[in-house]
Amino acid sequence: MVRTIWGSTVGKKTVMAVSGLIMLLYLVVHMLGNLKIFFGAGEFNHYAHWLRTIGEPFMHYEWTLWLVRIVLVLAVVAHAVSAYQLSRRDIKARPQKYVHSKPRASYATRTMRWGGVILGLFILWHLLDLTTGTVHTDFQPGRPYQNVVATFSTWYGNVIYIVAMLALGLHIRHGLWSAAQTLGVGSRARDRALKAAANVLALLLTAGFIAVPVGVMTGVVS
Repeated sequence: MVRTIWGSTVGKKTVMAVSGLIMLLYLVVHMLGNLKIFFGAGEFNHYAHWLRTIGEPFMHYEWTLWLVRIVLVLAVVAHAVSAYQLSRRDIKARPQKYVHSKPRASYATRTMRWGGVILGLFILWHLLDLTTGTVHTDFQPGRPYQNVVATFSTWYGNVIYIVAMLALGLHIRHGLWSAAQTLGVGSRARDRALKAAANVLALLLTAGFIAVPVGVMTGVVS
């Protein structure tokens, strides 16, 4: 049954929708956590430490955090693989491009594939920068506030992050509405409300994430 579902186009779209919603939920929580940086180093570093102690003493140190990471990795892989395979099917079904592009296709729709590639590369850079410190110029273990400030004190750190967040906004704008259609939530009556909700959520997430580098650049966070 699992093989049959995964082998169908509807099954892949469902996997893509569910994994996308899992990542979207994480992004909302992650953005709210990021905004704690505006309350100072003590507040932000304490929050980062708390993430590693969630569930104690029942859960060991960092166990809950690792469970979240595993779920996210599975969601990212499932989302990327299903997106790639659906794209390949679409190309095989239509090897010749349309003479005229669809006039109603939005910019976000046309750039979903490239947006996904940009976000995939950004995730790798983000982990190497602020999780492992591999590409960070002055990484200090256990001091996330200082690491974030150091990253956004560089021009390339700001450019990479802001471009990725703009791509994220476009991805969410189309992806949330598309997921609703795939899961049967959407309808002609709800279409306008769903698109409005997708636009608002995409705008809030983009603005919330970009607020951090802007805060560092303007000296509000230092």
